[in-house]
Amino acid sequence: MKTKIRRQLASRKSEIMSRLEPVRGGREPLGLGPEFAARGVEYEIADRTRAIASGGIGAILMLASKVGLVKAIDERLEILQRHRPYRDSDHVRNIAFNILCGGRVLDDIEVRRNDTAFLDALGARTIPDPTTAGDFCRRFDAEAIHRLMDVINDVRVRVWKRQPNSFFDGVARIDADGTLVPTAGECKQGMGLSYNGVWGYHPLVVSLSNTQEPLYIVNRSGNRPSEEGAPDYFARAIELCRNAGWKQILLRGDTAFMQTSHFDRWDRDGVRFVFGYDALRSLVGRAETLEDDAYRELVRTAEVAFDEARIERTKQPRDEKSKSTGAVDSL
Repeated sequence: MKTKIRRQLASRKSEIMSRLEPVRGGREPLGLGPEFAARGVEYEIADRTRAIASGGIGAILMLASKVGLVKAIDERLEILQRHRPYRDSDHVRNIAFNILCGGRVLDDIEVRRNDTAFLDALGARTIPDPTTAGDFCRRFDAEAIHRLMDVINDVRVRVWKRQPNSFFDGVARIDADGTLVPTAGECKQGMGLSYNGVWGYHPLVVSLSNTQEPLYIVNRSGNRPSEEGAPDYFARAIELCRNAGWKQILLRGDTAFMQTSHFDRWDRDGVRFVFGYDALRSLVGRAETLEDDAYRELVRTAEVAFDEARIERTKQPRDEKSKSTGAVDSL
């Protein structure tokens, strides 16, 4: 950042702090009326200077290019056979920038398309209009969507590897959950009625808790269960994190993701897991027969619990270790 700009930002910050300081903790009003006391507003148009509300869009544009995402999309996505004039990366960024600038639907792209300051910030003569963007979206099938996610994740791994080695010292915590997304459309393909009576979709989201990044998003009908397809995407996320450099992997999810048929496989692979467990009648019955003093409040974090279990396991005699179940060993 230029020294002049730093000085200007510091001056603006000092100005606003001086303006806010007198009212900290409250003060007597200036008059009998409300604080918003303007009697008129004058609007001016600069002859040379233009500005946009989404000033950070330039930084996002530079970041996508610097990490190699733009080049990777153009080389591997392979949606368009001819470029007239837009490339695959132009379409993907066009839709992403529309969302980042507050757009809710593809029609909002028309607002960006007619904003000369926005176009200048992107260095673009023009951007795809909503109709062209919609046509690009219709070319996506399931294979193309997965290809785009793989492209993004491959670039993501390269970014992770630029971090210091300490970045991978801890545990990669992979979370999975379903989220309901209502839609106002009446005839959209794949929409369904969710358990709470809302029409829409029920996508699966697999994310890395460490960095709060979504790794995979899989769209599904609104009437599909949360855990549908989760094991396959857990496997993809595990491979992704290990390729990046994490040695320890932890899977997390609510009771819907507690699929015991996969526990042994994860355990053999050295993957730990923490899932909620349904209150089955047999378990409830056993719990109700316990004395009150058998219960105690659990306030430890999962990591502390894992460390204590690991220490306890090292203290066991060799013949007792051989009797350990897969569920215990997974700790």
